[in-house]
Formats: sequence, C-alpha cells, structure tokens
Amino acid sequence: MKLLFDQNLSRKLVTRLADIFPNASNVQFHNLAEKTDTDIWEFAKSNNFCIVTQDADFAERSRLYGSPPKVVWLRCGNAPTYQVEALIRAGQYAIQELLEKPDFHCLELH
Repeated sequence: MKLLFDQNLSRKLVTRLADIFPNASNVQFHNLAEKTDTDIWEFAKSNNFCIVTQDADFAERSRLYGSPPKVVWLRCGNAPTYQVEALIRAGQYAIQELLEKPDFHCLELH
C-alpha cells in the first residue's frame, strides 16, 4: 500500500519522504486537487493508496466505512512542511503497522 497525500499537504512531502515511503504520491499528481472527498476516497481505494490528510472528514469516513482505503490523520494543525515531515517520520513504524494490519483503518498522529 502506498501513501496518497491530500491537497492540504505539500507535494514536497513525496520527495522528502521517498526514503521511507518510496511509492507515495499527492492528489495533485492525479488531477484530484479539485475533486470531492468521495472522488479521492474512491481513487485511493481503487489504486491501493492510504490517504494521508489533515482533514477530519477522511477520518470520519474511515470510522463509518472501514477500509480500504486506510487513513493517516495528521493532527498537527496548520504546520510547516518540515514539521509535517518530522511527524510522519516519527510515526513511520505506526504507519507501517496500519498498512500491514487488516483490522486497523485509521491512525491519528499528533
């Protein structure tokens, strides 16, 4: 499973985190930046992506529908890209566990 960064996250994260998540992407690379949450959800589900977002709506969808797709909800507020990167790096093993365990659907990182 690959990470798909939502539109509220910098495209730079794809290259900055390539050493630990080499197949990550951003919604902008798939012409999804102006699409609805439902469109992004369905794209992630169909293409084996885990959505990484700061948007509570995806976490709520995860609670309602389960997975796929899985969701990483970043609870760091409107933080600079380097802080978001640090949060993801600090949560790398928790994210890997989310991706590997079928019973896990959503991970909140603070």
